[in-house]
Amino acid sequence: MTAQNEKTSVRRTTKETDVSLSLAFEPGQIEIDTGIGFFNHMLTQLAFHAGWSLSVTCKGDLDVDDHHSVEDTAIALGVAFAKLAPSGAGRVRFGYAYAPMDEALARAVVDISGRNYCVIEGSFAAPAIGMLSTCNIAHFFQSFAANAGLTLHLDILRGENDHHRAEALFKAAALALRMSLAPRAGAESSTKGEAAIDTEGAVL
Repeated sequence: MTAQNEKTSVRRTTKETDVSLSLAFEPGQIEIDTGIGFFNHMLTQLAFHAGWSLSVTCKGDLDVDDHHSVEDTAIALGVAFAKLAPSGAGRVRFGYAYAPMDEALARAVVDISGRNYCVIEGSFAAPAIGMLSTCNIAHFFQSFAANAGLTLHLDILRGENDHHRAEALFKAAALALRMSLAPRAGAESSTKGEAAIDTEGAVL
């Protein structure tokens, strides 16, 4: 269980991007600079409604496109999440939420399971919202879940405006994550108990 005021930092550097990120599971300062305006907006919504403090800077190859910046930011955020919540022990573990944004409505269901899986149902009419390619919205959540060790189900249930549909999705995910991270009585988070995994010789 994450101690009060505990936070973690992640630095991810590749030929395409340089990402620096710090995360704490408590309300606080949110500073996002990825070079992609709408992505900044979505990450701000995610952190605010999840009740997190989040700082992100990403210098990426935006002269190519936004893919690497979105992907590597998602990977860094997932790694940070897993460092603070390596399992659901001591937490509610499961979370679900609906979030509206005007005419749009989205649903999110999450399990801090240690088993990464992401299912997304929903589409966008336009190829991009601002500088963010709409195809990379699903890729963000897939990359985040894979590195955070989450099972994540996301559905855009209705909506006409792409901005509204995307924002409803990020807000629903945030609220579900907030629920899943809430403390619970008892250490066990599963009838299986905590899994013991021998990683000696494994390729991680």
